[in-house]
Amino acid sequence: MGRSRDTYGACRACAELRAEGIRIGKKRVHGLMKAACLKGVSRRKRPSTTARRAGGRPAPDLVDRSFTASKPDELWVADITYVPTDGGNLYLSVVLDAFSRRIVQ
Repeated sequence: MGRSRDTYGACRACAELRAEGIRIGKKRVHGLMKAACLKGVSRRKRPSTTARRAGGRPAPDLVDRSFTASKPDELWVADITYVPTDGGNLYLSVVLDAFSRRIVQ
């Protein structure tokens, strides 16, 4: 129950009923749910945020996947993410000093 947060679609309801020893098909459960105006929760698909170009090459790995530094300002790492809002996407970028693990302005 914890994984589903008490939300059941026809497939999950059918599996639960079968686990209880009730012989029933998914189409029958779907029909019964439809007649009772019950719907499973539909999750939104996450939008694709990156589209690779045909023949595009990845950027060179200048630090050879070693994200450690022996002194401040020797290596900075960055990341960007977006936050979907009603008014469109907001973009958040962070630059981090690999030595001190602090955010650089």
